[in-house]
Amino acid sequence: MFNITDVFNRSLQNEIATPLAAVIALTDLVQHSDVGTMFELLKALKDAEQLLKRSSPTPISTAAGCELFIAFVTLLPHDAANFADLKRELVSHGQKYAAEALTYRQKIAELSLGFITDGSVILTHSYSRVVIQALLLAHKSNKRISVFVTEARPRGLGIKTAETLSAAGVPCSVILDSAVAYVMDKVDFVLVGSEAVVESGGLVNAVGSNQIAIIARAANKPFYALAESYKFHRLFPLSQYDLPSHSSKILSFPSPSRSTRSGSVSRPSDDSTDPSSNPAPFKITQEQISENNPDVDYTRPDLISLVFSDVGSLTPEGVSQYLVGMFAG
Repeated sequence: MFNITDVFNRSLQNEIATPLAAVIALTDLVQHSDVGTMFELLKALKDAEQLLKRSSPTPISTAAGCELFIAFVTLLPHDAANFADLKRELVSHGQKYAAEALTYRQKIAELSLGFITDGSVILTHSYSRVVIQALLLAHKSNKRISVFVTEARPRGLGIKTAETLSAAGVPCSVILDSAVAYVMDKVDFVLVGSEAVVESGGLVNAVGSNQIAIIARAANKPFYALAESYKFHRLFPLSQYDLPSHSSKILSFPSPSRSTRSGSVSRPSDDSTDPSSNPAPFKITQEQISENNPDVDYTRPDLISLVFSDVGSLTPEGVSQYLVGMFAG
């Protein structure tokens, strides 16, 4: 029996980007679906989108891929004689797109290579496969580069980036997220990946990207983003709190009441001389901190110098124009 989340998760395990994994999963859904009308097919796709977003660790990226595929289904010009032929045509085009999209990271790496000069000192944030591919290509092209990598809490994925680059012979140094301003004077430019590039030309990426961009602007250092075009997303946030990932649980103020090990509320004892009557110290765990903080943030377009994509090097305004054209058919 077809299970769309299984297809989606298998693609993620094969190092396929989240939006592209969504496209592959929805293509398989069309292939296995027994619906008989376009209305039923679109409903099945939108229901599947909600399911994938709920099961994904990166729902914004997932939404970008689903949005792209659903727009493709509705806008594809065709001359199919019947609905069964149309479904086969949709599956064929979806599979061809997925195969071509696997080359996008290499295209972006080659495009960004001209901006990475010999002797560059680069700051990157968290973990991005397309950024790693671009940096490894520069290294293989005999460009001497050095890379500062943020630790990128709460997930700490910057360490994974540093390990990957160091194993390939690229000089790396992991820095604290709070040390970005301290290190910025040593940096030639910032290079980050993306979870989505939105309609304003702004960037949704691992939390901390926004403050890095602000510091880079203050230090007059270029801030470059690398993004495959399937991460372009018709979303228009005006602030951090407009992101779909934001909820009331993020940055909330927990109750200051102290709890005993049994979970009941403890109040300070009037008899402060009796050690047994004093409550245990209030402790905050890393898990609690992670749950109370966002995974991604939004970087305004005016803080971004260029977006390198498989469709070219774009200004944030260029991203907006490309998105309008892409979803206009």
